[in-house]
Amino acid sequence: MSGPFPINFLHFGWIDAADVLLVTVLLYQLYKLLRGSVALNVALGLISFYLLYLVVKATGMELLTKILGQFMSVGVLASIILFQQEIRRFLLNVGKATALERMRGWSWGRPTETAPLLVSPFVEAAKSLSNKYTGALICFTQASDLSAFAESGDRLDAEVSKRLLLSIFNKTSPLHDGAVIIANGRIKAARCILPVSENPDVPASLGLRHRAAIGLSEITDAVILVVSEETGAMSLVHHGEVHRNLNTAELKARLGEWLLAVHPGTAAVKIPASPLR
Repeated sequence: MSGPFPINFLHFGWIDAADVLLVTVLLYQLYKLLRGSVALNVALGLISFYLLYLVVKATGMELLTKILGQFMSVGVLASIILFQQEIRRFLLNVGKATALERMRGWSWGRPTETAPLLVSPFVEAAKSLSNKYTGALICFTQASDLSAFAESGDRLDAEVSKRLLLSIFNKTSPLHDGAVIIANGRIKAARCILPVSENPDVPASLGLRHRAAIGLSEITDAVILVVSEETGAMSLVHHGEVHRNLNTAELKARLGEWLLAVHPGTAAVKIPASPLR
């Protein structure tokens, strides 16, 4: 007996309570790590599959239990393959964090302080780049962590300004080819590589920048600002939806709605999500 609270044949004690609490904290931190990405849906699918296996095993269905057991036996290896980016990001955060940062990161949903994000520099820079037919790709981090994509480029950790954005996307700049990632109100990295969407429903009129923006929006909840080099058109991409040919006022309103939650939105041209590959 582990404690003083018997429930029929069960005995729930202090050690059991601590066990349940630790598992709850672990599941909550796992949810925080995966939220806003496709990996969360995959994790929920694996958990559902495991619960089905437990039910089948408890009911005594031997044949089905053996079949499902073969899949569960390779579950750990499959999880490592499916969640390699999330596991790598988690281990990097643990290794880099100080003791105080660890306590903050493992707190019960206490919001961390971030620098305020002003949309004006991005709108003004996008307008200037559009007038000069200079392409641009700017990704705004939300719930999903974009650190893995930031590591593919050059880290800057610089304060946001219109002049710096224009310098980065200048055609003669070595940083112009790729995406800029914004996190915590700062320019985290430039020249970043994004996954290109393989959705067959993407219009042929959209180039590689738009496909990269759609690709990122399919696996994260990031907001992506795109300036076309061919037409100078300004667009926003979010959750697989492309808002094309925005003027300055519409761009500011949409960014305000998604990033600051203060402005009304505009109509969107929806691109259907591609099936899982």
